[in-house]
Amino acid sequence: MTNNSNTILSVENVNLSFGVAQVLNDVSFEIQRGEIRAIIGPNGAGKTSLLNCMSGFYRPQTGKIMYKGDTDVTKMPADKISGIGVARTFQNIALYTGLSTLDNLMAARHIHMRQGSVASMLFWGQAQREEVRHREFVEEIIDFLEIPHIRRSLVGSLPYGLRKRVELGRALALEPDLLLLDEPMAGMNNEEKEDMARFILDIFERRGVTIVLIEHDMGLVMDISDRIVVIDFGVKIADGNPDEVKNNPDVIRAYLGQEYGIGER
Repeated sequence: MTNNSNTILSVENVNLSFGVAQVLNDVSFEIQRGEIRAIIGPNGAGKTSLLNCMSGFYRPQTGKIMYKGDTDVTKMPADKISGIGVARTFQNIALYTGLSTLDNLMAARHIHMRQGSVASMLFWGQAQREEVRHREFVEEIIDFLEIPHIRRSLVGSLPYGLRKRVELGRALALEPDLLLLDEPMAGMNNEEKEDMARFILDIFERRGVTIVLIEHDMGLVMDISDRIVVIDFGVKIADGNPDEVKNNPDVIRAYLGQEYGIGER
């Protein structure tokens, strides 16, 4: 695969299987800096599995995933990948339900904290200053996502749409250069979807974050994506701009001709 300085992540001939089940079959594509890159396909096509490989939750049997041209993240643990600038949200919300919104976002800041527990005891002033800096960063995200009214609320008590917003905030708290969104609008009503779409565009335009998006709302995908890769039964069947993809006969036959669903293995 051709790589250049503008490529933030490249997926090269990735194969993933679980026992005899082939989940991804020789998948290759690139993500360019400063674009919204969508991944679409039928339910069970392997989209979330692909995102799991890109974020370190799965390790493909063969192939390579390169970050910023020179960092091989194929076998890198998920916490290390998040530490170098790749954050993600999950299709099934993964928050600390017994903690507040603020505490969930602060928990994500641990990868940027330099003062350990011993340092906090011995050099209290320095540790306190660091804590203040992280708190200011998190408060800015809370304001950005328009959730100051739930700052102290336990996440487990929040409506679904707000929990999805908190999860997006937790990903932003990692200060990503690349943000992977796994069905960020699944299960939302129309008003919640409109809000989430606005936040995604604001993250892209105002914060300069490159975005990879798995989403079943084809109207949204076609409107905001720069390029789209289409997966079917673990195989890439199309890759191009929205017009190219929506007019591709293989895509129409495999996916766009179907009634859209929600869910992914």
